[in-house]
Amino acid sequence: MKDMSVQDRPLLRVEGLTKFYGGRIGCEGVGFDLWPGEVMGIVGESGSGKTTLLNCLAGHLAPDAGRVLFDLDGEAVDTVTMSEPARRKLGRTDWAFVHQHAADGLRMNVSAGGNVGERLMAVGARHYGDIRASALDWIERVEIPGDRIDDRPTAFSGGMRQRLQIARNLVTGPRLVFMDEPTGGLDVSVQARLLDLLRGLVREMGLSAIIVTHDLAVVRLLADRLMVMKDGHVVETGLTDQVLDDPQHGYTQLLVSSVLQV
Repeated sequence: MKDMSVQDRPLLRVEGLTKFYGGRIGCEGVGFDLWPGEVMGIVGESGSGKTTLLNCLAGHLAPDAGRVLFDLDGEAVDTVTMSEPARRKLGRTDWAFVHQHAADGLRMNVSAGGNVGERLMAVGARHYGDIRASALDWIERVEIPGDRIDDRPTAFSGGMRQRLQIARNLVTGPRLVFMDEPTGGLDVSVQARLLDLLRGLVREMGLSAIIVTHDLAVVRLLADRLMVMKDGHVVETGLTDQVLDDPQHGYTQLLVSSVLQV
């Protein structure tokens, strides 16, 4: 058998992922490959299944069927069946999750530096000086003034909180980042600044990412490929520009023409 390099195999392979809520479909039969350094966008109106899919992928929800195979040390490991301690470890090391509401991803009564430092301590860092220096570096990288390192997120604006959440997630150099509406609820000018920051960090770090959003401008700027969901099913997928500039499915055409409120 051919010896395949990391770049020759997907970082994440999803097969037949399905989740039901009683008799209602959350998502059904979803499958795709995500390659190292690739950003996948998932769009659809409210209730389309995109958030359910993201939470199943990230291990926050247990699917009813399907596999999520992650390339861990050269082996495709099914994260659906791995133990809970192993999944939690994965969430501290190779994976990260950026929530729509920063308060869900931060400890609001812990300082900015403490929030970032906790992630480092979770992967074994113990030297206080090194932890603080790394936290300061990342706080400044996400465009938060370094002299705010000891301030709590409760004193930050919404945009600053979201940038701090990004710093907390990326400080350990994860290989895969899940993002749930990362610019949702922010003012347009704040969104633009955050998107520029995210785009730069994704390219600089060579991150793989899966981004759920209702905002087509976000996926056009950040995503290499796009998946469109409706009623729990993937109705169209392809390169982002191709899907947005020449949508083939009627539902995608409605999304692109802004006929549907998403």
